[in-house]
Amino acid sequence: MFSSSHPSAARGAHTGPSSGNVKMATDLGELLVPFMPTIRVPRTGDRVFKSECAFSFDSPESEGGLYVCMNSFLGFGREHVERHYRKTGQSVYMHLKRHVKEKTTGAAGGAIPRRRNGKVFLDLELNRDLNGHDYEYEDDAKLVIFPDHFEIPLPNIEELPALVTIACDAVLNAPSPYKKQESDSWEEEIQVSKHARSLRQQDNGIRIPPRGWKCGKCEMRENLWLNLTDGSVLCGKWFFDGSGGNGHALEHYKETNFPLAVKLDTITPDGADIYSFDEEEAVLDPHISEHLLHFGIDMLQMQKTENGHHTDNHVQPRVSDSEVIQEAGLKLKPVYGSGYTGIKNLGNSCYLSTTMQVLFSIPEFQRAYVGNLQRIFDYSPLDPTQDFNTQMAKLGHGLLSGQYSKPPMKSDLIEQVMKEEYKQQQRGISPKMFKSLVSKGHPEFSSNRQQDAHEFFMHLINLVERNNSGSENGSDVFRFIVEERTQCCQSQKVRYTQRVDYLMQLPVPLEAASNREELIAYESKRREAEENTRPLPEVVRARVPFTACLQAFTEPENVADFWSSALQAKSAGVKTSRFATFPEYMVVQLKKFTFGVDWVPKKLDISVDVPDFLDLNRLRATGLQAGEEELPDLTPPIVIPEDTRDSSTNNSLESPEIDESSVMQLAEMGFPLEACRKAVYYTGNMGAEMAFNWIIAHMEEPDFAEPLAIPTYMEPELPSPILPTASVLDNQPPEESIAIITSMGFPRHHTIKALKATNNNLERALDWIFTHPDCEDETEVMSDTADTEPNENSFSNANLNSESSLSPEQELSSPRVRDGPGRYELFAFISHMGTSTMSGHYVCHIKKEGRWLIYNDHRVCLSERPPKDLGYMYFYRRLSSC
Repeated sequence: MFSSSHPSAARGAHTGPSSGNVKMATDLGELLVPFMPTIRVPRTGDRVFKSECAFSFDSPESEGGLYVCMNSFLGFGREHVERHYRKTGQSVYMHLKRHVKEKTTGAAGGAIPRRRNGKVFLDLELNRDLNGHDYEYEDDAKLVIFPDHFEIPLPNIEELPALVTIACDAVLNAPSPYKKQESDSWEEEIQVSKHARSLRQQDNGIRIPPRGWKCGKCEMRENLWLNLTDGSVLCGKWFFDGSGGNGHALEHYKETNFPLAVKLDTITPDGADIYSFDEEEAVLDPHISEHLLHFGIDMLQMQKTENGHHTDNHVQPRVSDSEVIQEAGLKLKPVYGSGYTGIKNLGNSCYLSTTMQVLFSIPEFQRAYVGNLQRIFDYSPLDPTQDFNTQMAKLGHGLLSGQYSKPPMKSDLIEQVMKEEYKQQQRGISPKMFKSLVSKGHPEFSSNRQQDAHEFFMHLINLVERNNSGSENGSDVFRFIVEERTQCCQSQKVRYTQRVDYLMQLPVPLEAASNREELIAYESKRREAEENTRPLPEVVRARVPFTACLQAFTEPENVADFWSSALQAKSAGVKTSRFATFPEYMVVQLKKFTFGVDWVPKKLDISVDVPDFLDLNRLRATGLQAGEEELPDLTPPIVIPEDTRDSSTNNSLESPEIDESSVMQLAEMGFPLEACRKAVYYTGNMGAEMAFNWIIAHMEEPDFAEPLAIPTYMEPELPSPILPTASVLDNQPPEESIAIITSMGFPRHHTIKALKATNNNLERALDWIFTHPDCEDETEVMSDTADTEPNENSFSNANLNSESSLSPEQELSSPRVRDGPGRYELFAFISHMGTSTMSGHYVCHIKKEGRWLIYNDHRVCLSERPPKDLGYMYFYRRLSSC
């Protein structure tokens, strides 16, 4: 089953070297009998962690090797295996040790490294390039029984019980735990649609834009599906958890029999989520690229990358970009020790590495996780690989301890210099376990494609918020309150609303470039060269002043589909944003990325003179000003597809139009027919699901089953067919949603009311909390808002006070913000090389102890020329003295 590196090993057991004495067991089977119930053979779906410790980055190559629990199959380094034994009582572990050494003098040149006991570590990932000609290694495996550290060298096939032999062999040959076995099996079950090859698409000239989608029959802007026959964009089914839509995509199929639709936000170079209404299941479409191209979506141009570097076939990135950002050509001095540990690139994982390097350079993140390391580890669940706080503490300790960033021995350096083959010895740590956890369930981050560092930053902040144990929350340092002033252009009335955010997104106005004439001349030469098939001229990069970006941020922007409560109709509206509070750390993202009309993400080739010191005090919010009049506090009406008022010229609604199909669906559930008619009418013919919620909320009313009576619209006492959202959706929200919001410090009754009022949508519920001071026990005065769009950011408790400290009473219903002066100093920035977020490579520069360093995957060096003008995300810390 496996070959031994100890052919003459004694067939017995002895204690480890720390015991000093050798205790022989006459019969190994007898020794293992008490522990047999705890030894398992890995089953399908079991993950065997034989290359990495759950609490550290120790591996079989580490000095103490790795211990694999023979029950849970978790791996533990020497410092952590005792903790697992004490917590679980599990006694039997397999100890794996890999010995790596240079080839001895006289080894045959060009020979493959000698691999002793090679099959033992099948699928084990190495920390060195052992396929070269410099190293050889040998592997040892043995069973260790705690607490006495009895050791049983492997193999001992003749002496061990059959179950133990089978279990050991299965562990040693288990594949990597990070292979997507479940995903692959699911994909294999999806079949090619019978409509894929014969699909006829209408030549109606429809082109789908890369953003700004909205359902063609309602106001939904999420869960949108593109019908592949006629290009209709319609919403999906409504679900009771608050997600989904109004089912217009399905209704469209029933009307047209157009069978296939693709979900818009799932389109990637690898494919998309496709649903067949006719077959009533998810399907595959081998011709999806052609079908999407028919509507202007060129998915094949969304190129993937390999190993974190660009592979676009059409537009090559400027070589100077890569050279300048990575400081190529300069003899950068490597640094070692605490805070100078690199992170290996797993293949397009540099967006994760750079973000985590910056976050763990912040003292608050260090204290929250590394400072509480022992407490987090001691109270970790039985499977620490699935615990966010444990893996954050593990990663932070790996980066800050210096344990995995040690300089080469002086003797090794001398020998390398003598051989004239000096090699950098920086190895870094592998974030496989961390990436597997934080990307779990996310369609993009769980893939091997390149991602946007900004999106991952927000994703991680969301995870920090959700997993906050209540002690110290690292994301508090980024949280701030944005005040948005919306003005109706016709009535001139205003509304002030507030929301939580974690970073400042700055637009980059190309028209403000200081070298505009040079850019115009370049564009003219480029067009001329293309027309005459001559070589293109050297690319000219736009130089945009940072002050122009700030000015663009302060400019009013038009509000799409603005509904004016003063006019009670849609109108033109403009919005401006200011800071109600300033965070301790300000993250500034330059909006360098955009979409072409063909859906291909593109990056602006710009240089911005980002300053070392930033003063934002002039952007402090002022609130309602003297002479300004607020918009009335009214809720926008539900849009009814067919207005029943138009069907009568004498103001009579004796026969209102009601969706009878929805009525019958509800009646089949056993509800009174008249109650079903009322439910459908009062929810604006929005579908059976919405009407069902109305029924649940009004079942106890005395006139529940009375016939629907509609007075004329001329009567002033006419009850509105549009009920308050809280009444329509007065069902108990999911307990999970309640727990998420209450964990942020909000009262439970306030949380439930917010979720009911927003259809159980977490982001909108948080925004509702901030804008509704009329709830009992609320002490803060806040302005109201209507029809706010869901914000992609992870919202948290919002502080409307501009003071740094909160009273105990405020902490119950106010946000955790650390307001203060808006003056900052730059301490880190993340740069991107490539033409889009779906390709390229990220590196980061961090200022530590007064000197700039560059973190480029596993390499950490002193920076000679930090390219501050080519960054993408900038991290500022508040100046202590202003």
